[in-house]
Amino acid sequence: MPSPPRPIVKIATPGPFAEALDYLDPAGTAQPGCRVEIPLGRRRVVGVVLQRASSSDLEAGRLRQISALIDDQPLLDAALLKLLLWVSDYYQHPIGDTLANALPGMLKRGADITAGSTRWRLTPTCRGVEASALAAELKRAPRQLELLQFLLDADPAAGLSEDQLAEHPQWRQPLQRLIERDWVRAEFEPWQPAAAAAAPGPALNEEQSAAVYSMLDSSGFATHLLQGVTGSGKTEVYLELIRQRCAERQTLVLVPEIGLTPQLVARFARLGLPLVTLHSGMLESERRRAWAAARSGQARIVIGTRSAVFTPLPEAGLIIVDEEHDGSLKQQEGLRYHARDVAIRRAQFEGLPIVLGSATPALESIANARAGRSMQIFLNKRAGAGRPPTTRLIDLRSEPVRSGMSPPLIQAMDRHLQAGGQVMLFLNRRGFAPALLCHECSWTADCRRCDAKLTLHARSERLICHHCGAQSGIPLNCPECKSEDLIAAGQGTERLEEKVATLFPDQALVRLDRDSMRRRGSLEAALQSIRDGEARIMIGTQMLAKGHDFPNVTLAAVINADGGLFAVDFRAAERMAQLIVQVSGRAGRGEKAGEVLIQTHQPEHPLLQSLVTSGYSGFAETALREREEYRLPPYSFLAVLRAEATAEAAGRSFLQTAVKVADRCRPEGMALWGPAPAPMFRRAGRYRYQLLVNAPQRPRLQQFLKQWLPQLRALPQSRKVRWSVDVDPLDLY
Repeated sequence: MPSPPRPIVKIATPGPFAEALDYLDPAGTAQPGCRVEIPLGRRRVVGVVLQRASSSDLEAGRLRQISALIDDQPLLDAALLKLLLWVSDYYQHPIGDTLANALPGMLKRGADITAGSTRWRLTPTCRGVEASALAAELKRAPRQLELLQFLLDADPAAGLSEDQLAEHPQWRQPLQRLIERDWVRAEFEPWQPAAAAAAPGPALNEEQSAAVYSMLDSSGFATHLLQGVTGSGKTEVYLELIRQRCAERQTLVLVPEIGLTPQLVARFARLGLPLVTLHSGMLESERRRAWAAARSGQARIVIGTRSAVFTPLPEAGLIIVDEEHDGSLKQQEGLRYHARDVAIRRAQFEGLPIVLGSATPALESIANARAGRSMQIFLNKRAGAGRPPTTRLIDLRSEPVRSGMSPPLIQAMDRHLQAGGQVMLFLNRRGFAPALLCHECSWTADCRRCDAKLTLHARSERLICHHCGAQSGIPLNCPECKSEDLIAAGQGTERLEEKVATLFPDQALVRLDRDSMRRRGSLEAALQSIRDGEARIMIGTQMLAKGHDFPNVTLAAVINADGGLFAVDFRAAERMAQLIVQVSGRAGRGEKAGEVLIQTHQPEHPLLQSLVTSGYSGFAETALREREEYRLPPYSFLAVLRAEATAEAAGRSFLQTAVKVADRCRPEGMALWGPAPAPMFRRAGRYRYQLLVNAPQRPRLQQFLKQWLPQLRALPQSRKVRWSVDVDPLDLY
């Protein structure tokens, strides 16, 4: 008689494995979407079952068995597995690492999937022992004694939470010893997402109501591009759409930045539905609880950043991508996916409507609307009493500038502050100054590992590379000529803050950038001080410009608009236009009139002129014509192959070989540009080259990559360089 078929499963495992690995499932109970513990080399790792198989290419003796089944029921449902397989295939990334992006850290390591948490408390046994006796017993176990003292000093009823334990991972082993002594016990506490009391919002105006009803007309999968001028009330449209269409189902809301989540949470809480947030700033235990609540259906609204697009939603009804143009939605390391595009594909797979909202949509989104792949809806008026701000260019060539500030800007700030308004200054460069140079011999403080200058940070008294993180102290004299005449050249947010503080010493100011907002909760506190009117002047980078609603801001200023006008990347002008419009949109959102000042050395530049005279739509029209003429996205499709190595020629040699391999399988119409040095040739001690692939159609590009990349992986050179492929790149850095 023939032997019965072996129970084989294909498992996605962490690591650089292009395909799933085959394992035996003796019990035959591992279902697709379940986590399992498996042997991999000499380690045991957690993998995810993708499918059951009747046979394997491996010989029977080489197949290893699953060590343990972690989940009785699938952790990832069939629809989410389908999406993740598509992501792995489209972005040409190993399936194991792709699935790892979809799971919170604790679940990747095999933690239990619950919507509750564990808390550790002292047992009656421990409480009955004298403190001196406890100390004597633990004389040779100082870590256990320290942890026990922490519990004794804390509220006995509160105990020690998972979050507190996560902040002190070195306590895990001592805690286990205390549990074994019966001095501490673990108690599971169920958790449910909070729901605020439902509250009415402002009445919609005619444009907002029309937008809601036009989206309600569609059923099943449909993409809606909601283009509304800043302050037009896009969020109120989202809320009304959920009230009327999705109150009994789940809604996923994606935002580009962590800083936007507190503001949106407060607005969405008015719906009175259980709500959770998901972002990288959360503790691991918090993230697991929120993820579990979404998976169980308890959370009806999920607001999260990029990776939240992979959150399981058993009763999904609507997806919203706010600020859909924002580059933060694209992951730049590892799995280089774009959350907006993945969200659209997810909506298509699950038959859901999706709303893409922005005042400055990506040119690709506008082109898709024109091609009929989405429906474009406009909100051209500000909601409530808000009026469009007046915009003026300041020609810096004719003004004496000190620390980045011109006399017209200073005068305007004084006028608005005297009138009771708030002022926002945007400068997309953190630190005190972007360069330190010698007045005598022109020496500059350069990074030894990058083709970049070290940024001067005055507060920390350090020179820091913003590309590789290298740091050094500030020299007292020039290393070349020994002169003490060292000059901080250029402006950063620190320097601007110092200048503003001297000009307006009686006005409270706050600075928002990555340096000033490092501590947990500091960003939320700063934003609240702005909304409460305590901070009168705000200085910041992109963190300040994106999506915030500050009704009392009456003056917004762009300190230097020239940065993106002459950059190498063809998308630089689009990003600069979006930033300027977003910054401008912070002014005049309340009852007071708003003013926008843009400082530039290029006031006649066509980009700036079109923004001032025709707004973002006028700029987009011009930019799309240029893209079409030069056959650039969205009128073609790109992938970039990057290679870097410590030896200068290694990356170039690998890409030259890649070109030869491509010539054997390249279809007609496919163009290869390069290899060429990256705009920043040396970064973190590695020399970087890139090769661009341009295709007239997306399927043709995908077909080529599927033939080309496996051949590159087989090259001996591929193991001597660090290389990656980026499909639909946003940055050519």
